[in-house]
Amino acid sequence: MQGVVEEIFVTTRGSAAMESVEEVETVEGCGIQGDRYCEGTGFWTQYGDVCQITLIEGEHLDEIEEQGLDIKSGQHRRNIVTRGVDLLGLRGKRFRVGEVVLEYDRSRPPCKHVQDLSERGMTRALRNRGGICARVIQAGPIRSGDAIEEA
Repeated sequence: MQGVVEEIFVTTRGSAAMESVEEVETVEGCGIQGDRYCEGTGFWTQYGDVCQITLIEGEHLDEIEEQGLDIKSGQHRRNIVTRGVDLLGLRGKRFRVGEVVLEYDRSRPPCKHVQDLSERGMTRALRNRGGICARVIQAGPIRSGDAIEEA
């Protein structure tokens, strides 16, 4: 497996627009420094449903965009857009993203909240393409263009 980080998105609080950035710093056992779930301000934090880092396949976003939905500006609500990686194939594995070691946590199906913040049809479009959650095992920076490979 050899993939790449295509884009990175963060937001400081739940329901706020995602911001595209070139680099983030990760915190072991927490996620992305300054991102809503590491900061405890995510929408789902109040329900105990926290993902340290979320990843989604860029190829799936291409398919959704072909359906006419605006998905490429962070409306997917995921932190890292990958290219060339079967994310569900990482189940039970650790993988390296640049200098960082992540571990597959669980799949991240879409929720109605994503649609509430974007447009009608988004939840259905993301079904079976919602990405995964991962835990930070070894912290460091993640940059756009970083390689993704099994650890």
